[in-house]
Amino acid sequence: MSTTDGHLEALTKVVLNNLENQHDWTQLQTHAQQNLPRQLIYGLPPKRLYVHPDEQIEMIKAEKDRKEPIPQSPELEWVLPLHLAENWSLSQFAAVFDAMDAVPPGSSTPEILGPDDPDAQWKLWRGAKRGKRLLLATVQDDSTVTYYWMFDGLVKPRQN
Repeated sequence: MSTTDGHLEALTKVVLNNLENQHDWTQLQTHAQQNLPRQLIYGLPPKRLYVHPDEQIEMIKAEKDRKEPIPQSPELEWVLPLHLAENWSLSQFAAVFDAMDAVPPGSSTPEILGPDDPDAQWKLWRGAKRGKRLLLATVQDDSTVTYYWMFDGLVKPRQN
């Protein structure tokens, strides 16, 4: 094992530990495949972390008709461990997005009942139909981890 491999392994362990013990993620796994430039992590956060802006609009409409909130079950998410001192290029990030699937292994796709299902519109942004995204886990020298969303392509801003 080279020094670089040892560094990457330690970086992954710091992020895994932070997700599990500080943020209560479960089902954490590492994911490596030949065409990935770096090992990824995936896992289940305790609550849903991201709602697509178009999904948010459809959910607001659906909640208005239902007169009750729509449950927001968490989804498995990809995590890319990085160190603050690393300089990644756009082509390196593009290689990660090209190599990964939209959803991590073991993700369940919400069932869409059909065109008569009043909730079908907001379900279109979940499961395999969602865009590729990952959570950048940026580790600093003192082991502080900061998380940022990164998307493959353009995503319009969310409504607050």
